[in-house]
Amino acid sequence: MVNPIWIMTSAFDQLTLDQTVEKALEIDVQGLDLCVFRRDGTRDDFVATHLDYENFGSGEAKKLIEKFNRAKLRLSIGAFDNLIGGDPAERIKNQNHLLRLVRMAYLLGGDENDVKVGTFVGYNHELGNQDGGFEKNLLEYQKIFGPIIRYANSLGVTILYENCPMEGWRSSGHFGTFNNLTGVLAARKLMYELVPESNHGEIYDPSHDIWQHTDPVEVIKNTDMNRLKRIHVKSTRNNPDPFWGNMYPMQQVPAEWAEKAGISSSTNPWDRHHYEATLPGFGLGDSMDWRAFVNVLKEKNFSGPFEIENEAVLSKQTGKMGAIIQGCKAAVQNLAPLLYELGEQGWQYPDSEYRPLLDVDRADTPFVSMDKL
Repeated sequence: MVNPIWIMTSAFDQLTLDQTVEKALEIDVQGLDLCVFRRDGTRDDFVATHLDYENFGSGEAKKLIEKFNRAKLRLSIGAFDNLIGGDPAERIKNQNHLLRLVRMAYLLGGDENDVKVGTFVGYNHELGNQDGGFEKNLLEYQKIFGPIIRYANSLGVTILYENCPMEGWRSSGHFGTFNNLTGVLAARKLMYELVPESNHGEIYDPSHDIWQHTDPVEVIKNTDMNRLKRIHVKSTRNNPDPFWGNMYPMQQVPAEWAEKAGISSSTNPWDRHHYEATLPGFGLGDSMDWRAFVNVLKEKNFSGPFEIENEAVLSKQTGKMGAIIQGCKAAVQNLAPLLYELGEQGWQYPDSEYRPLLDVDRADTPFVSMDKL
């Protein structure tokens, strides 16, 4: 197994695609997972739009393949929003955007070029607040995603779900923080039963399980490896809290109450659980055993990319490009001895493993919206 290391481009939202490619070469990675979020979307955290999805045709696909082959980089695309819940109008826009990305992936070669489409599923709290709400969300997933997955299958495109619970998607006045159906392995396994096609699977981010006090090694042991296509490289440092504990989210209470009681309380939707976003090998301690995690992936013959998703407090969250680059380089250096053989130049991805993207030269296909599926 010789796994390439990629970067998810949300870390470079302030850069153009060409500038991001330059940074990827400086950091010495083998690919980019291009973020292609809606420009009119509602998310404002760690989002980027590195392709013109409104004007993307076969000509643009051909140029993009040529650009990445010149740089000796591989690619995937993705956008991560709520597709089964939230505001109904935004929900439909997110569903249609995912269909745009499926079309783009097809033009870029789809599975033939290992160009996958990353997404969230989201969660419908109107259904979730009812008795049997989790089951009703699974059925809503089946209703929405069944046609999407079958359409993608007809184009030879695979869709991948990330497992972040999106704990900050509701205000901290709400008790629960489970806002994305794919946040637990049990849900993902049930999803594959409800939509049995083989062209959907997972981008697994171990950091999300770490702060939920779940061992990523055990998750991988119980994962269907035919579904696992990408690993997100992001770490978590768990911080103990004697007041709220580590099972339930911190709640919002009046500031004067918290001050008088001498306790912490939630000050924003993302300030709910007691952890700090880090990158392996960069600045802060890590609550994850990366060697054990990589070893179990090797035992399971995982061959996909490890994608650096830089949301680290000391890197991306500083807003400084120098710190962002440093964090990414540190993650590469931390992973290299775990992934690669030792050579004269140290632990490095072997050039002989590089495969250019195929020039598929596919004829254009019209955009298909949800109401046409």
